[in-house]
Amino acid sequence: MTDGAGSSDAFVLGDVAPGDVRVRFSPSPTGNPHVGVIRTALYNAAFARHFGGTFVFRIEDTDAARDSEESYEAMLEALRWLDLSWDEGPDIGGPYAPYRQSLRHDIYTDVAAQLQSAGHAYHCYCTPEELDERREAARAAGKPSGYDGKCRTLTPSQVEQYQAEGRQPVLRLRMPDQDITFVDLIRGEITVDRFNLFDYVLVRANGQPLYPLVNPVDDALMGITHVLRGEDLLSSTPRQLVLHRALREIGVASGPLPRFAHLPLVTGEGNRKLSKRDPESSLALYRERGFLPEGLLNYLALLGWSIGEDREVFSMTEMAEAFDVTRVNSNAARFDLKKAEAINGTWLRRLSPDDLAARMTPYLQAAGVLPAEVPDDAVELLRAATPLVQERMTALDEAVGMLGFLFAPGVVPFDEDAVAKVLSADAARPALTAARDGLAAVEKWNTEAIEATLRSALVDGLGLKPKHAFGPVRVAVTGRRVSPPLFESLELLGRDRTLARLDAALAQTPA
Repeated sequence: MTDGAGSSDAFVLGDVAPGDVRVRFSPSPTGNPHVGVIRTALYNAAFARHFGGTFVFRIEDTDAARDSEESYEAMLEALRWLDLSWDEGPDIGGPYAPYRQSLRHDIYTDVAAQLQSAGHAYHCYCTPEELDERREAARAAGKPSGYDGKCRTLTPSQVEQYQAEGRQPVLRLRMPDQDITFVDLIRGEITVDRFNLFDYVLVRANGQPLYPLVNPVDDALMGITHVLRGEDLLSSTPRQLVLHRALREIGVASGPLPRFAHLPLVTGEGNRKLSKRDPESSLALYRERGFLPEGLLNYLALLGWSIGEDREVFSMTEMAEAFDVTRVNSNAARFDLKKAEAINGTWLRRLSPDDLAARMTPYLQAAGVLPAEVPDDAVELLRAATPLVQERMTALDEAVGMLGFLFAPGVVPFDEDAVAKVLSADAARPALTAARDGLAAVEKWNTEAIEATLRSALVDGLGLKPKHAFGPVRVAVTGRRVSPPLFESLELLGRDRTLARLDAALAQTPA
């Protein structure tokens, strides 16, 4: 989607100057952060950076029953880990503070009163039972079952009667009797028939403001120019636009209406929406596995958008430079774990060996492979071993299985599968014996000498194929069938520990 000059930026901006662009990320603090929510934050951050605008972080915590301080802190920590920095927010302040809706109740109460006074909203005294009864009757008659407007034109005497009955009213927005058309920056022009637009509740009977009021009010007061959010909120956009117009008519807000872009859903298995309850959606899972922030964000960026033909790996700076919201695909994007791992693996290989070693260290410490205070010789050993695994890794937690054998002081436990498929084979004992004898005689302990000795003893001497020759040795020294390159690993492990582990394996191998 482009303007006449072929640039989508001008189309997206409308009447807003690039530097005046203001977008917001406004999650509810319920549960743990999940990948779909983070994708929304990423797109908003990229949009703001693309135009040199402002990225606002706002917390929608008006649901006291579901919101929690723990979830709020988890969201803050997750965004900081990902380096999705914001320009205004609850932790750093800004010109429109506070940035938590739970602290803005007086603002919403005042705006609601102004909307009612100006005739844009009205009190509705219908009880839940009356509403249900009329909805059922409408359905039975084949008519729309939304609110029927019964209280739109109450007389003073009717209001008095309802009040005398002790009824507590809700506040409803008065929707216009006309179709509503708007342009979604991703989906194009959308028209909603007036028969599907109903006067909706802004404030509960107990005075509690609801999301349909507080969200647009905050957007208006904070000068939000563009709203990038999930497509599950698309149905609420027409009524929000009506409220935005009303807020401008009563002088609460000014400037152009915000422009909307509804992002595609992120789906999981079976193409169903990925929800907070799905284990694979949890951001914590990928952090625990050792995904890099760079790799995870890179993959999430691809869930609906691409930087260009045949290019999948890019930095967030490159994304911001190229980001065009009109090129976001409107179709649902399926979260593919294998693809995410592949992208993350590419980012792991982009790191310097020393950087990768430093990032692996906490995972090795958490598994007990390295102590809390890592001695200098272990640091050097890890740095030397890192290039051996860098090309094979997809996540940092794999370092535990790949490199743990190097830091074990004695023998290592054998993987059950390795024992069953390697050490139980007929060729295992002869191979281990020949390897032990050959390596004991190596004068200069380095990769070249180790490889030459093992090939001579096992391949040439015993006539074994490399798979059968080196497999038992690999299991003996690492405990696993899969390990870093064998000869280099033996050099790092050292002569004494290598021979000790071969002896231990021989003791467990059938004669």
